Formats: sequence, C-alpha cells, structure tokens
Amino acid sequence: MKTKMMLLGLIIAIMAPMISCSKDDEGQPVAAKTFVLVHGAWQAPFVWDSVKAGLEKTGAHVVVVQLPGHGNDMTTPQTLSIDVYRDEVISALSGIQGKVILVGHSLGGVIISAVAEKVPSRIEKLVYIGAFLPASGQSLLDLANTDADSQLGAALVPSADQLTLDVKRDKLIDIFIPDGTDAVKALTLTNYRAEPAIPFTNKVTLTAEHFGSVQKVYIQTLQDHAISPALQDRMIQAAGIKTVYKLNTSHTASLAKPDSVRLLLTNIAR
Repeated sequence: MKTKMMLLGLIIAIMAPMISCSKDDEGQPVAAKTFVLVHGAWQAPFVWDSVKAGLEKTGAHVVVVQLPGHGNDMTTPQTLSIDVYRDEVISALSGIQGKVILVGHSLGGVIISAVAEKVPSRIEKLVYIGAFLPASGQSLLDLANTDADSQLGAALVPSADQLTLDVKRDKLIDIFIPDGTDAVKALTLTNYRAEPAIPFTNKVTLTAEHFGSVQKVYIQTLQDHAISPALQDRMIQAAGIKTVYKLNTSHTASLAKPDSVRLLLTNIAR
C-alpha cells in the first residue's frame, strides 16, 4: 500500500506542471482558452499586440489573423471580398483544436458573423468590440449609411478606380484613437494603409440555425467617432444580444485601453 501511495505521489508531481492552470489578476485559476482576434479596417494585427501579450500571460492561447490586403499582405484590392476575409479566418481555425472565442473589431464584426454562419461548431462565443454587427442581407456600408453621428464618412477619399478608400490624414487620429498615447498614435499613422473598398459592399447571409446558434457578446466603445454608440445600440438590439459591456474608449479600444480589453475578454471566457 505504501509503495502504491508513493507511486501515486510521484505521478501527481510529474503531471502537476502539465495540468496546472494559470491565474488571473485576482489569483484565481483560469482554464486555458483560445482567442482568435480579427482586426478592423485601415488596421492590421499590430492593434492586438498588447492585448495578445496580456492574454498569454494568463495562460490563454491567442491567434491574431491578418486580413488579406492589410499589414504586409499585398493581395490586390480587386480580388478581396468578405468571403475572402471569412475564409482566411476559417483557415486559421483549421489549425486549432477545439472551440475558440472569436473576437472582431470594427469591420471584423462582419467577418466573424460570416465565419459563424459557415462553421458555428468551431466557435464558443463571438465577441464584438466597437464592431459592425449585420443582420442577414446587410453589408457594412448598409449599416454605416445609417450612422448620422459617425465622423468617418465625411473623411473618406475614394481612389480614382474606386477600389480603395483613404481617410484624410488630419482626421485619422481623431476618428480612430484620440485617447491613445503619443506612441500609439504614431504607431497608427506608421501602419496606416488605404482600405480595400469592395468588402464594404458585400452583404452577408446569416441564419438562425447557424449564426443564431452561437453565443454573442458586445463590448461597446462609448467615445467612438467611427461607429457611434447610437448605431452600436441599434445593432445590439436588432441582434438580441443580452451580454453587453461598456468601455469609455475611442474606436480602437485595444490600443487605447489594452488592459481593460484583456480583462473583459478574460471574464467573457469564463
């Protein structure tokens, strides 16, 4: 009996590092979750850097998706669509075991909705952060055209071929990250690229059976100059989302208050 107990103790000692959980800011254990983060328009994976680092410190697994035609990806804008973005996220999911918490910011909200329609069984929760949340048959442009309080529309400059949209440089920071540090503002300007225009016009088809079966959470950005809080309210109500958090930040909450975003995501994952 004594030998068996000693063997059991040895097995536990060996296995403990493998099965232990990380702890949150309050010292409570946190089971490992996988977050897949999708950035918005005129942005790239850099907007998630601090949030990713914070989540990984809690033991979470984090995958950041770079949308084609963004960051250092040179895919030509005429080949892009919401379906192309959707399939890029689904490709990222294919390399992950188990369900994920899929997070979308801004344009990313339309994309994660399309992903949920296609592969609902891969998603534990959808999290929208200052994001467009379409109903079936709507495009991002359809929603944006209802947003009288947004400052973005008046600052847009289409290219001559209508394939990309620029934002007036003197309006860029005020629209996206007025509450950021000087370093964050400089990072935003350095990484800025004109946005492919076609995906803004693509309508999504969403069904109750697929998209509707996935649990949804919305994080509102209350000082948002790109997607007004009023439009966020309307989209939340139309989608019937009951779990809503509020952050007193600008549009790009992941840059303005990365620790607050990380804490909310950690709580949402429980």
